[in-house]
Amino acid sequence: MDSVMEQASGTMFWTVVLALLLLLLETQLCLCLRELRNGGSRSTHFMATQQRLPAAIIIGVRKGGTRALLEMLNLHPDVDVAKAEVHYFNVEEHYQQGLDWYRAQMPFTLPGQLTVEKTPGYFASPQVPARVWDMNPAVRLLLIVRDPAERLVSDYTQVLHNRLERHKPYQPLEEILLHQGDINPGYKALHRSLYHQHLARWLQVFPREQIHVVDGDALIRDPFPELRKAERFLGLPARISSSNFYYNATKGFYCLLSAGHDKCLDESKGRPHAPLSVQAFQKLCHYFRKPNKLFFDMVGRSFSWC
Repeated sequence: MDSVMEQASGTMFWTVVLALLLLLLETQLCLCLRELRNGGSRSTHFMATQQRLPAAIIIGVRKGGTRALLEMLNLHPDVDVAKAEVHYFNVEEHYQQGLDWYRAQMPFTLPGQLTVEKTPGYFASPQVPARVWDMNPAVRLLLIVRDPAERLVSDYTQVLHNRLERHKPYQPLEEILLHQGDINPGYKALHRSLYHQHLARWLQVFPREQIHVVDGDALIRDPFPELRKAERFLGLPARISSSNFYYNATKGFYCLLSAGHDKCLDESKGRPHAPLSVQAFQKLCHYFRKPNKLFFDMVGRSFSWC
């Protein structure tokens, strides 16, 4: 009886061992197949993947289309992106943890792949340009801008939505934007739209040719031409095509198509703007005329803003 039990126990042990080996082999096979789907010969470099500091950063602007730009760049087989905004250079608690912490927020990439991070808060934070330079003076920077008046309204709309979700009251936009009938220069969202002031700080640290300006309004209307320019700036081979984009009439903007799978940005994108009277919006446009002209002179091009 004891020998029978011992034999059964031995059989069970080897059955478990065999099952674990099969599971390990299946896992490795899945990893290899995934690498093959992502680029054929890359599977031979699987063990070379590691987390690398970004070679390119989308520095802003807030509510300018940074998420759309990041997702579109991620269509490129030689690009991988940090999935969340890291806020390393503009949040002191994060910055004090050092570059090892920053690197740990990055995706695992293969040799030759470009790691891209985006945090729109970087653009308007005074301490960030020097910190980015200290990390890598050769890093490539992407700045996506849109009509500053529209950006301001979108900025307010996001804050309003977040407040309403938490059942907290928030002033109407016109009450915050205007003071005794004039534009209130103390409004933070207004300050974020003064692109020339923020860019001037970056240009004190980085050469102009290291900062690529993306037209956020054009990216919404027709993404492909803007992505082709970004590819060239980043030194990437042309791999993104017009077939990677299709217009979603329900959402009212372009969605992404790659390897037979489509992806649209979440419901927070394309959200209807908070109401603002025509008169207040016209005052806002007038306020931005001189700052916009200064920005156009700095970047060497004009935009069709109000």
